[in-house]
Amino acid sequence: MNENAATPAPDAESLMRSRYSAFVLGRPDDLLANWHASIRPTDLTLNLAAKGSGLDVCSHRVIDADRAELAFVARLRESVRVVRMHERSRLVRESGRWCYVDGDPF
Repeated sequence: MNENAATPAPDAESLMRSRYSAFVLGRPDDLLANWHASIRPTDLTLNLAAKGSGLDVCSHRVIDADRAELAFVARLRESVRVVRMHERSRLVRESGRWCYVDGDPF
């Protein structure tokens, strides 16, 4: 799902799945578009050699109507090696759109 589309992600989990897809498809503009403005990098270079091999959402906790936390494991294949990224992410909804704020490895 392209978060730049007119319809925003309905929840934090949908946003994170969209971000994973954008990463795998090599769409840095899609990632930047839903990064919270307070921490959004000015540009983003993706490793196009990395191929997505799966996303597992371990937990999705709604804190209130506009805040959520989500833990996930993303798997990427780099050449013959599989890399796992574990993160507990914080997301907020502003003006009806979910945004990625930050995350901590776990």
